[in-house]
Amino acid sequence: MYFDIKEETVRDLDKIDQILELTKETGLILAIDSNARSAAWHDTQTNKRGKTMEEYITSKSLHIMNKESERTMFHNRRGSSNIDLTIVNDHLLKALKSWEIYEEESCSDHSIIKFYIGQHSPQDRQHYNYGIRYIDNGQKLD
Repeated sequence: MYFDIKEETVRDLDKIDQILELTKETGLILAIDSNARSAAWHDTQTNKRGKTMEEYITSKSLHIMNKESERTMFHNRRGSSNIDLTIVNDHLLKALKSWEIYEEESCSDHSIIKFYIGQHSPQDRQHYNYGIRYIDNGQKLD
């Protein structure tokens, strides 16, 4: 899901409430362009909209998946900030792995956010042997 929360934050939070009601027994990921700044999602400051989002997220028992990074999620000629949020409910908390701000260009003033859903991320899988590499028939080779 993607929401662009602008000036009418209350109305947008009501939309999220409706989605939470519809998905209360299933996993939910919200990818939000919140235009809200908060230290809770690793921005350098917290503004009024950020405080409102923090309180809302806490009141709904949701979880912010953003990780600290050297890169920022939003950047334009006036500066950069972390205003994009990845939020999950309890059902997906343990399933969402390897959240990161992707370093490739996005053709946007927002960076690409990359994460995996499931038991293992691709980095986890490289440590396992998922196939037969060779068959030893017992012959001695000279």
